[in-house]
Formats: sequence, C-alpha cells, structure tokens
Amino acid sequence: MTGLFFACFLSYLVGSIPSGLILGKGIWHIDLREHGSHNIGATNAWRTIGKQAGILIFLCDLLKGAFGVWVGGALSGTPLALVLGGIFAIVGHSWSFFLRFKGGKGVATGLGVILSLMPIPALLIFVIWFIIVKISGYVSLGSIVGAALVPVFAWLFGEPCATVNFGFLAAVFVIYRHKENIQRLLAGTESKIKAAR
Repeated sequence: MTGLFFACFLSYLVGSIPSGLILGKGIWHIDLREHGSHNIGATNAWRTIGKQAGILIFLCDLLKGAFGVWVGGALSGTPLALVLGGIFAIVGHSWSFFLRFKGGKGVATGLGVILSLMPIPALLIFVIWFIIVKISGYVSLGSIVGAALVPVFAWLFGEPCATVNFGFLAAVFVIYRHKENIQRLLAGTESKIKAAR
C-alpha cells in the first residue's frame, strides 16, 4: 500500500512539471501563457513558436504519462497501480502543483499512458487522430474522437478491466476539458492547426 501511495505521489509530481512553460521560456524565451490560447501544451506551442517546439513539448508531456505507468509498475506492479500511476500523471499535468493547480488538457500525457498500457490500440488511435487532424485541421476534434475511442479499443483488444475503466474515465476527462473547443467547433469558430514557422 505504501508503494502504491508513493507511486501516485511521484506520478503526480512528475506530471506537474510544466514542460511547455519550462521549454518555451528556457529555449525560445516565450511564455506560452501569454500567447495564443494561453495553454502550455503542444498545440499552442506549435501555433505560437513553431513545429519544433510543438513536437518537443508533445514528447515531453507524453513521457510524463509513460513515467506514471512505469513507476506504478515498479513500485507496486498490479494492473490497478499501472492505471493509477497514469491517472495521477494526467492529473498532475492538468492541475500542476507548480502552476497553482492549473495546466494543460492532458491529451499528450494521456497518450503516453495508453501507449504504455496498451501499445497497439494506442498506435491505432494515434493514426486515427492524425488522419482527422490532417483532413480537418482541428487538433481538438482529433483529440475528442481519439479520447472517445480509448475505452472502445481497450475493450475490443481484451485489455484488463482496470485499463478499460481507465479508458472510460480518461475519455470523459479529455472531452470535458475540451468543452470550450466543442462549443467553438459547433459554432465554426475553432482555430485550425498552423505552425508559427
């Protein structure tokens, strides 16, 4: 039980590291909170700073999710511990201790979690996300559809019950975090992805 508690705490702490803020200010001298959507995630970095920034921040946020699953396995090892480690990494990213409990929407970190929990379904979901974004230009639409597919794919591929339940909770969480994007998509005012340079 102590191992599980420590895994959750460590996952939250690592998840809280504001990759976008640190890299944006440290490398490009730009505070993402003051530009674009004011979000510190990869999409705003892509639009505000450029492709390299977007990709780098995306990978760092993804690794936070993967770390959460890894530490859950290392310190406890049960399917529940893996899932909880991932959940706390997403919670840390979305409500960062270092940003007064504000943060990103959890998409990249969530992808890191599902890649670690169920690699093949996660890769298929990523391909679907990429196709939707490529065709529509809307990252938010791809993220919403991708999130909704997580519990479906987890069930279809026979993943453990804890993983299926995680997929459902993650889908609800990500879609809820995109509620403003959904409103803009319906209104036709959502911004399409376009790198600064």
